[in-house]
Amino acid sequence: MLPWKRVLRPLAALLLTAAVTVVPATVAPAATTAQAESAPSKGAPSRGWNNYSCKPSAAHPRPVVLVHGTFANSVDNWLALAPYLVNRDYCVYSLDYGQLPGVPLFHALGPIDKSAEQLRSFVDKVLTATGAAETDLVGHSQGGLMPRHYLKFLGGAAKVNALVGIAPNNHGTTLGGLANLLPYFPGAGDLLSTATPALADQVPGSAFLTKLNAGGDTVPGVRYTVIATKYDEVVTPYRSQYLDGPNVRNVLIQDLCPADLSEHAAIGLFDRIAFHEVANALDPAHATPTTCLSGIG
Repeated sequence: MLPWKRVLRPLAALLLTAAVTVVPATVAPAATTAQAESAPSKGAPSRGWNNYSCKPSAAHPRPVVLVHGTFANSVDNWLALAPYLVNRDYCVYSLDYGQLPGVPLFHALGPIDKSAEQLRSFVDKVLTATGAAETDLVGHSQGGLMPRHYLKFLGGAAKVNALVGIAPNNHGTTLGGLANLLPYFPGAGDLLSTATPALADQVPGSAFLTKLNAGGDTVPGVRYTVIATKYDEVVTPYRSQYLDGPNVRNVLIQDLCPADLSEHAAIGLFDRIAFHEVANALDPAHATPTTCLSGIG
C-alpha cells in the first residue's frame, strides 16, 4: 500500500464513523433502500420538520435550521433532534449541502465556503416561507463550523440570532493526530483537497480555517453556544471546539452530567442531555438546569 493511502484511509474512516455506525439505528424498519436514497433530495421525512406551512409561534418566533455534519445528510443527522424540537413548538428545517457528484447520501464533502453559500440560500428560503426576520442555527460537527463562514463573510449575521454547535470543529481537528502526519507524505494533502475538499478545509492551519478565525472567532449580534464532550474521538482535542469572544457559552456535557459517555456521533444524534442544552440555548429566557435527569425529560 502506498504511504499516502495509509494516512488518508484512516483519516476518512475516522470521520465516517459518525455516519456508518448509526445508520442501522436511524433508518426506519419499514424504509426501503430506494426511499432512503431519495429522502435527502426531497428534504426531511414527514415527522414534522421541513414543513413550509409552519408559522413560528409567539413563544418561539424564530425557525430553527439544522446543519448536518461531514458524511451525513439532512435526514440521518436529525432523526432524533428534529422531532425533539418540533414537539417543543419550533418550526424546524434541515438542508443538504456540500454534495459531491456521484456520491449519494454522504454530504458535506465539498469546499466549506461553497457550502456556506448553500446555507445562505436555504436560510433565505426559510425566512421567506415563515415570514420571520431571523433564524437560529443548530449544527453538528462541520455543521457547527460551516455556518460561521456564512455569518462572517456572507451577511448571515443580519439573519441569524444564535448558532448552536454540537461537537463543532471550530479550530480544525487533528483527527486523533492523523492530520499531523500529512506533511510527511508529499502529495497527500493535495490528494485530500482534490478528493474531499471539506476534509482538507478542516485540518488545522488550512487556508479556510486561517481566514475564518482571523480577527476573532465571533461576529457581533449573534449568540454562540458550543456543546462538547470530552470523549470526542473525531474533533480532537475536544477543547479546540470552544470559541472565544462575547456572547459565547462553551459547555462540556460531562460538567452537567458526569455519567454521560457520548462521543462525537452520539452527542449529536441521540443524546437528550445535549438536546436539553440545545433547547436552553434556543430559548435562554426559559432555560432550566441540565442534569443527568434531562435525558428522560
